[in-house]
Amino acid sequence: MEITEIIKESFIFPANNLKALAIYIAITFVMGILVAGGIFSALGIQNSALYGILSFILFIIAVLVGFILSGYEIDIIKTGIDLEDLAPDFDWKADLIRGIKAIIVAIVYFIIPAIITLIVAFITNVPGNIVNVTQYINQTAVNANGTVVANSLLEMVPDSVMSGLVGSISITLLVAAVLFIIFSFIQVMANSRLANTDSLGEALNIPEAVKDISRIGVGKVIATIILVFIVALVINAILSAVYQQVPQLSILNIIVTPYIMFFTNRATGLLYSDIA
Repeated sequence: MEITEIIKESFIFPANNLKALAIYIAITFVMGILVAGGIFSALGIQNSALYGILSFILFIIAVLVGFILSGYEIDIIKTGIDLEDLAPDFDWKADLIRGIKAIIVAIVYFIIPAIITLIVAFITNVPGNIVNVTQYINQTAVNANGTVVANSLLEMVPDSVMSGLVGSISITLLVAAVLFIIFSFIQVMANSRLANTDSLGEALNIPEAVKDISRIGVGKVIATIILVFIVALVINAILSAVYQQVPQLSILNIIVTPYIMFFTNRATGLLYSDIA
């Protein structure tokens, strides 16, 4: 399927499945209420242990609902892979299990670049450079009896020390940005593999997920994901401008956010359908 077809079909998919979209919105709203209730209950912990128990229960239920929603998002990817026009029905038990798998996938594909970033931070000596700058600032503050403002303290740090900190942090952030972008693309394939096989093992097979990008076409994968991101970004930008003029309309996010979720996951499924 061509990229323009993927975008067009994905964008109208939620509008053609308003019942499923409405149910998703309702569940999302319920989860929001549960989270809000948990927060308000937590604020009352000092007054009664009952509030603490209630807060814990509400948060647990909210997490379970979140898993169900995540599982349903994988179901939407599956409809794209199978080229089905109708949104899937909610299967609470199956969606809960699938949602837990999706969260595990997200954690794994997040923690790998995070660990590599930490290694790079130590290699470039970010902690040591921070300590060096802190020592200069503390010593300067002591000598000045604490009367020097923060900007002046930073200006008193030797350029060689400050450049070492800036350089190490810059390299680490650059590596982190590249890694997280790359693994975000791979995770799209991982979610598609989960949707297609319902196997956590297949979703966590990073080498095969990388190969899936090649099988579909690196250019097509990058272009489609970026275009989907741009469409979602433009919608949010337009709505943000509207909300600034009419703040009351921000309630539309209750509908818009799920709509974009349907759109992005449908596009993911259609993209992966080329090799499924």
